[in-house]
Amino acid sequence: MRRSTVVSGAVLALAVGVTGPMSVAAPAAPAGPAAQTPLSLAVSAADRAAAGGLDALAKGPYEQYDRHMVTPWLNGLYSVAYERTYRGLPVVGGDAVVLADGQGTVRAMQAATAARIDVATTPRISAATAEQTSRARLASVDRVDSHRLVVQVKDNTARLAWETVLTGLTEHAPSHLHVFVDAATGAVLDQQDDVKAGTGTSKWNGPNPLALSTTNSGGSYSLKDPLRPGLQCADYSTGTVFTKSTDTWGTGNPTSRETGCVDVMWAAQQEWDMLKNWLGRNGHNGNGGSWPVKVGLSDVNAYWDGSSVSIGHNNANEWIASMDVVGHEMGHGLDQFTPGGTSSESGLGEGTGDIFGALTEAYANEPAPYDTPGDYLVGEMVNLVGNGPIRNMYNPSLISNDPNCYSSSIPGTEVHAAAGPLNHWFYLLAEGSNPGNGKPTSPTCNSSTVTGVGIQNAGKVFYGGMLLKTSGMSYKKYRTATLSAAKGLDATCELFNRTKAAWDAISVPAQTADPTCTSNPGNDFSVALNPASGSVNPGASVTSTVSTATTSGSAQSVALSASGAPSGVTVSFSPTSVTSGGSSTMTVAASASAAPGNYTITVTGTGSATHTAQFTLTVNGSNPGNDFSIATSPTSGSTAAGGSVTTTVSTATTSGSAQSVALSASGAPSGVTVSFNPSSVTSGQSSTATVAAAASTAPGTYTITITGTGSATHSTTFSLTVTGGGGCTAGQLIVNGGFESGTSPWTASSGVVDNDSSQPAHSGSYKAWLDGYGRTHTDSAAQTVTVPSGCTSVKLSYWLHIDTSESGSTAYDTFKVQVNGTTLTTLSNANAAAGYTQRTLDLGAYAGKEVTVTFTATEDASLQTSFVVDDVTLQVS
Repeated sequence: MRRSTVVSGAVLALAVGVTGPMSVAAPAAPAGPAAQTPLSLAVSAADRAAAGGLDALAKGPYEQYDRHMVTPWLNGLYSVAYERTYRGLPVVGGDAVVLADGQGTVRAMQAATAARIDVATTPRISAATAEQTSRARLASVDRVDSHRLVVQVKDNTARLAWETVLTGLTEHAPSHLHVFVDAATGAVLDQQDDVKAGTGTSKWNGPNPLALSTTNSGGSYSLKDPLRPGLQCADYSTGTVFTKSTDTWGTGNPTSRETGCVDVMWAAQQEWDMLKNWLGRNGHNGNGGSWPVKVGLSDVNAYWDGSSVSIGHNNANEWIASMDVVGHEMGHGLDQFTPGGTSSESGLGEGTGDIFGALTEAYANEPAPYDTPGDYLVGEMVNLVGNGPIRNMYNPSLISNDPNCYSSSIPGTEVHAAAGPLNHWFYLLAEGSNPGNGKPTSPTCNSSTVTGVGIQNAGKVFYGGMLLKTSGMSYKKYRTATLSAAKGLDATCELFNRTKAAWDAISVPAQTADPTCTSNPGNDFSVALNPASGSVNPGASVTSTVSTATTSGSAQSVALSASGAPSGVTVSFSPTSVTSGGSSTMTVAASASAAPGNYTITVTGTGSATHTAQFTLTVNGSNPGNDFSIATSPTSGSTAAGGSVTTTVSTATTSGSAQSVALSASGAPSGVTVSFNPSSVTSGQSSTATVAAAASTAPGTYTITITGTGSATHSTTFSLTVTGGGGCTAGQLIVNGGFESGTSPWTASSGVVDNDSSQPAHSGSYKAWLDGYGRTHTDSAAQTVTVPSGCTSVKLSYWLHIDTSESGSTAYDTFKVQVNGTTLTTLSNANAAAGYTQRTLDLGAYAGKEVTVTFTATEDASLQTSFVVDDVTLQVS
């Protein structure tokens, strides 16, 4: 082998990592106390706040909040999460969370952005172009999971974008990547990866034997937890859950995958119980379920991939399923399955995993020499790379000089190092700066002394902050969220003050959105509108009731005012001020000159504090009502007779609300059919139109009309060119299949085409040598050709030699042959043999189509496998 087998020092990606949308319109007043439960009161209060644009929930006239997730918490509190839409399009980065209690009072709220959205909703580039751009963000792409048109908000700036979700590999790890491409310019705006690098005898946990919850079916036992749905442990190589005839598991040997699964099941079961008994959460996913785990990843690492956990090994080839590692990986899942997901400032996801690892250790309370609580070290048992723990929570700087304190450089810091300040904050909150009793002291960034509240209370505060999390979460927003959580947990404000002191001690500054807390709260009030929207004809008026309530202290005088009314519209209140608890009638009058359209009017109540609510006004008249537009991209296409071509049919809401649009086509010539997937969309969404030309279709150029039918009918056109078909000239289509003329027209990874004599060519001097590095690596080589229609025989042949340093039948390194992204065959190190073997694939289904043939080799972290390709042909007849 020619290539280095040295494995670079890896960093553990310990990193690595009641739902359903419901539109929120302005709700009517509660039906009556007898029909209300604490849950329904809390949700109704949150819905009213979202619909009325209360305070931080302010929104524009074409924006709407859809309830997404309701999570019960402690002390009768409920987290209610919302996603936002604009003219029917999802708004990524526009989410919000409301914390309400069972008495129907809003206690706190947090929005991801204060931006007002005003963007065009018709894309200038196609979904296919955005997909091509997105694919370049990964070293290899296994599949495209989805794409959708969205409004993406980042740094309070809104843009129309295509969101493409890809599954594949980076240069170093698996990936489930969301890529956002500007729908006007084609530039990449952002990307987010979901992957964050019976009885049993265990290696890391104890004392043994451990009592595991397993499944017995017909006398066969398996590592599936019947009490915690979804929790199971499988062999990474086969994906098969461990099963045996007895309910005794593991040997204590840390290189045994079954033993690794004993550690996994025990740790995950302990974390589940901690979430339930300490934090009030119903399972790992918050809805009574958990996630599967696989042991046997051939990598010095562990991963959360968006739906499961994979456990790798340390440098001694021992599976790293210790309590804090499993708790950390499941912590990434908790981050994803709480409001706002995992889109956050650098370090917060890793810190979240570390915190849940520490909480799980503390709850399990194992004796020495096992994973004992209170050390606040990460990975100390598994000794990942031979240097002991990989992170220190009480003094992060002791390992790799990770930062103890927050600063403006944290957002640009590597994610594991950037976890330092959050880990430090959690230790200070849990234990304090000088806890005694043998626990380590912790330096503060402002030279203050901090008193801890205990790890269980610290966990409640942090988890409460997670329930107020939004997309784009930052250290500063976490400060505000956890202070709101602490205030809701403890009316004496002691927990609030200590939480605040811990944030001060790591240099996260006070925020204008931070709540205040006093044991004798001052006077405060709330304001709400019913209804929160209305329509009016020019020359007429509409009314709404402005209700106020005393939320703390004594009743007070609240002065009412309005802003945002367009020209020709006036707003008046009767009375103009009320005592909190009272109400006023708001009259919105439109003069004859008022311009038709939708407007947002902000109603402000001013007393000891200021609170706002929003009224959405529609001025009728020549207002066009609900309408949409339709377009195709590309607007033209060419195919041989017997082939097909696709175009994206995009719709947009141009006025009013989103609506259902049915798609149809007309004008297609004889032999041409047009199909849509889906056949109808909600305006703002898109469909793929497939235009297929039968072999009998006469050559020529045709105009096909594509029509969208909703409240109105709109059409666009697609120009189809059909070239001559039905005949097939026998021949060989691949150019430079022996690689003797360099790389052209192949698209290949650097260094793949060579004449190195240590791996000789099948013929001539050159060949394509993929992988062979002995470390995580991906190589590929691809060529695009057009297969004539009418060909009845289409055969792809290639000569392949596989050379490996691996042993056994487990597939560690793989070789795939793909056509237009579809995998037709997969080989691996297990297929290694001396010399070359010719392999042939039937591509008859691709007659009349343009095809891209791709050879892709993927190598794991150790032991080389070389895949050497030569003399590639594509024979047609």
